[in-house]
This record gives sequence, structure tokens and C-alpha cells, in this order.
Amino acid sequence: MSVLPAVLIVLVLVLSALRARGRLAALPVLPPATDPDPGGFLLFTAAGVEVDAATRQAAVAYARANHLAALDLVPADLPVAATVALAREVDPGTYRADRMAVGRGAGHALLVAAELADRAAVTPGAGLADRAAVTPGAGLDPAEMIRLTARLKKYAPTGADLVVVPGLRAVPADPATGKARMRAAGTIVAMSLTGGLVGYLLLAAAVAVNPVWGAAALVGYSLQPYLTLAGTPMRPADRHRAAWLRLLIEPWRWLRTVRGTWRSRYDRDREELREQARREYAVDLTGGTDRFFEAPREDCPWCSGRRLTVRVHTRDRVQGKPGRFTLVECNDCAHVFQNPRLSIDGLEFYYRDVYDRLGEDSTEHAFGLSVASYVGRADLVGRHTSPANWLDVGTGHGHFCTYAQKVFPDTVFDGLDISDSIDDAQRRGWVSTGYRGLFPDLAEKLEGGYDVVSMHHYLEHTRDPRAELDAAAQVVAPGGHLLIEVPNPATRLARLLRGYWVPYFQPEHLNLLPVRNLTAALIDRGLQPVAVELGRAHQPCDFAGAVLLWVNSLVPDPDRPWAPAPGTRGRRLLRQTAFVAAVPLLVGGNLLDQVLGAVIARTDGGNCYRVLARKPEA
Repeated sequence: MSVLPAVLIVLVLVLSALRARGRLAALPVLPPATDPDPGGFLLFTAAGVEVDAATRQAAVAYARANHLAALDLVPADLPVAATVALAREVDPGTYRADRMAVGRGAGHALLVAAELADRAAVTPGAGLADRAAVTPGAGLDPAEMIRLTARLKKYAPTGADLVVVPGLRAVPADPATGKARMRAAGTIVAMSLTGGLVGYLLLAAAVAVNPVWGAAALVGYSLQPYLTLAGTPMRPADRHRAAWLRLLIEPWRWLRTVRGTWRSRYDRDREELREQARREYAVDLTGGTDRFFEAPREDCPWCSGRRLTVRVHTRDRVQGKPGRFTLVECNDCAHVFQNPRLSIDGLEFYYRDVYDRLGEDSTEHAFGLSVASYVGRADLVGRHTSPANWLDVGTGHGHFCTYAQKVFPDTVFDGLDISDSIDDAQRRGWVSTGYRGLFPDLAEKLEGGYDVVSMHHYLEHTRDPRAELDAAAQVVAPGGHLLIEVPNPATRLARLLRGYWVPYFQPEHLNLLPVRNLTAALIDRGLQPVAVELGRAHQPCDFAGAVLLWVNSLVPDPDRPWAPAPGTRGRRLLRQTAFVAAVPLLVGGNLLDQVLGAVIARTDGGNCYRVLARKPEA
């Protein structure tokens, strides 16, 4: 009988334990305090956690000495399951310096500078589900601690860290709160729980295939916590029980989590927000969706050509809002545009809850996964100039700007957006100055003021791309540069995947410009293209993204506020089952994306392209 499955399992167990041990060993230990507490910090604790005066004094001294605005206090006796989860989520070697890292911690106590607490709006009376709304010193529920930790890292991207506190007693987490904690962290609950189940099934399969080596795998699984904790400052009180009874404890914990019905304050706030949105959408949809569209046009908005061909008919496969959308291609200039185009009312309706309110968390998570694109953009600019200042148009919360600050530490980054996300970006410190409004309306005020202006996946959202380019040409300083990144409608992937091609992104993308049209338009405005990247701008997400859009269309979120009827438990279970069943397709799609991405990077067939253009000296 084959020993390979059991050997592979043991190898994975050892490697994952060594990885976790390396991370845990890198956690600093809180030294005793020598100076009195000068104040200036607030303490947030989970329910049941007590931080004595000496520990608080030491934590304040440590935070001040290390120039920290947020310090997560990690109990040295944190239970094994929580310790392993911490090692999985946090790399102490990069956590503080990584501006894009998601804020994670032990969930017990957080020391926060008063200035940061005020700026991040985590003081009393801070709002609904997208705000922490907590009281310093009060016993917070597990989900509130997760949300608070994540929020503070955004507002102190290089000023947050963790420290192990030997004298702080841990409060074990109730497995029944597990699903609520996953929701607060933005985890897809069904997939997360399925991962644990798959692990147990693999162990059982190893025993069935080869009982001797399977038993060795079971022993390795049981002893894994000892290898993980050896040589680290962590001393979980349950380490012996968690090791020797692991084969019983972990399935029991998994079952308790699956059966858990506990709802956090975050869950209740989200439901309140969802009910509010449901009432709004019911009013909006009373008269149908016709008012959300303009009259169809018979000519191309770019060249006025009248030879038009339908590219694709599709639906809203992201949010699942009602309506049908058509993208048309001009046979004369290859411009692709939405026809009929959304009206002003339609833009408000279909954009609502994408980047704000109910959709804010998922959108921010997606932007946090785009680091590879941020690297490519910064690298392209860095090869041609070292700007003193930079304006990012359509910046949202400023994710690109906060990343690029690491690459261009002497550059001042400002941002412009039409939503209130730009105000949040400025409060976070991700942009120095935030401008809220339409770019063409602000161009005169900003004329000639920036060495670099960037538009990353912005033009395709605009009603009149030419007006946006006019504004950019006006704002770029003489000798400065304009960087644009947009989807590439000429890629074969668009025709292959049709309505499931992610960059079509209906109904939000109104205009898709082929590269020759964009470069010609830049030249017409006195901007000379100095670099064009197609393959290097490719984002390897097409096939995995198509799977997600397919499943999301097949089994839409039953709790979406614009649904014709409220969600039921059966529909929720069906959706969770569909996403779990799609995991093999997602894995396969992702592998295909990565392989094709490596090939496409050397061609001109990418799903996106970048153009860097220079404005001549006056």
C-alpha cells in the first residue's frame, strides 16, 4: 500500500509548524516598565481580559520607545488554537513595515494612542458597522476586537505592532463565536470551515491507505503544537491537552463552530444597515430599471463611426442588481462602449454599495490584493522620473498611494475622488491632501501643479474620457508625466470569456479604449507617450475571476437588499455549498491564470495596459 499520502501529510505538518515557529519566535516580549505612565494612550480590552497597572505602564513605555501608535498585547498563555491562528495571520518580521498588511492580533488588549483613536473614530459614538464604535476600557466582543485591530492598522500603517506579555492572562475563545469572528475578519465562512474538514478527511484517507504510515501521520498531527511552540515566548496553558487530545479536541471545536449561532454587534449593525438599504432599493425599483438608462446611440462616442457590433450582452455579475447591459464595439476605431449607457440616476443606483456601505470591506480587500499591479506602476514611473509630488485620480481610499510611499519616500502623494473615501484616505494618512469632486471641475484649481498624475482603472468608469484627458493635460506640470492603466479590450481573453471576463465589469465600465486610441488622444493633447506596457501590465485573474462571477451569478447572495424577497436559510446554505463545490475550479483557474500570466507577460496580449506620457517643458 502506498505510503506517499501519509509522508506528504507529515511533511506538510512539519513545514507548517516550522513556519509558524519562526514567526512566533520573532515576537518581542514586553520588558518591565521603569518610568511612570505619562498618559496619552487608551486601552481597549476584550470581555473578561484584565490589564493591571504595571502591564499598562510597561506597554505605554514600550509603545513610546518604539514610536508605536497601536500595540497589540499578546498573552503568553494564549491557547494553542489562537496562537497557531496568530502565526498564520501575522508575520512579525514584516507586519509593521508592510503598509498593506491587514491588521490582526491576539484579540485581547490593544493600547492605542489617543490621537490615533480620535483620527480613526474609535472613540465613543463612532457610528455603524463600518466604524469600531467602542468605548475605551469596556469589554468588547471578539468581533469588535477583530474589526478594531484591522481598522487601526489602516490608520497607523507603519505604527502598529504586537508584543508578548507574560503576565497577561488569556481568555479562551468560545468556538461558538467562530463564524461571527470569521465574518468580522472578512473570511468566507463556508470555505474556511471546509478547509478544516478536508484536513480531517486527508488524515482519515492516509490511515485507510496505509495504517502504519497513517498512524505516523496522526502522531505527527498530535505533536505538531510542540514543534510550533518550541523556542518561542508563547506558553499556552493548554499546550499538553491540545497536543495529546488534538484528534478529539479539533473535530469537537470544528463542530461547535459549525453549529454556532452567536451574533456579534458587528453582525447586528450589518443587518440594520442591510434593512435600511432594503427599504431604499424597494423605492428605487418601484418603477423598474428603464430610468437607469439613456437612449441607445447609433454612433461611436469616440470617432462617430456608425458601424457598430455587439460585443456582449450581460448582467451585473458582481452585485446581482437587476438589469441587462450591452457592450458595443466600433468597427472603425475598435472603441468599446456601453450602449445604452447608464443615466446619472443609473450610475448612482449601480455604484451604491459597491465601494461604500455594504461593499466597502470586500472592495478594500480586493484593492489590498493588487500589490503586484502597484509594483508595476511604481516601477514604470521610477524608470523615468523621481517626482516631488503625485496626484492619483480616482484613488478611492488611496491604496496605491500608501504603497507607493514606500517606493518614493520623498514624494508627496495627493488623491482625488468623487466619494467620501477620499476623506478617509486623508485621515488615514494614505494621501497628504484629498480633493473631492469631478476631475474636470478641479483641473483649473490644480493646473500645472503635479510632476505625476495617475489614472489607474479610472478612465473606463468615466462618461467622457476625453474630458478627463483634457483635465490631466492641464494639471500635469511641464516636464511632468501622466500614467494611465486601463483594461485592454483587444485581448483574446475578453472574447473567450465574454460576460464572465472580469474587466468588462458591468455595469460600471462605460468606455474601454484600445491602446492606439488612447496614445493618439494623448499626442493630440501635447503629451508624448514614452512607454507602453501591455503584457507587463497583465493581471492574472481571468479564469479564477470567471469562476467566481459564474458561481455568484448562479447562486446570488440571498441577503442582497435589492433581491425580490428576503433570504432564507435554505438559499444561504445553497450558496455556501456552491462556493465550496467550486473550490477545485477556483484552484484550477488560479493555476491556469498564473501559468498564462507568465507567458502573457512577454507578449502584447495582457488584459490591461499602461501608458506613461510626458508633457514637454514650457
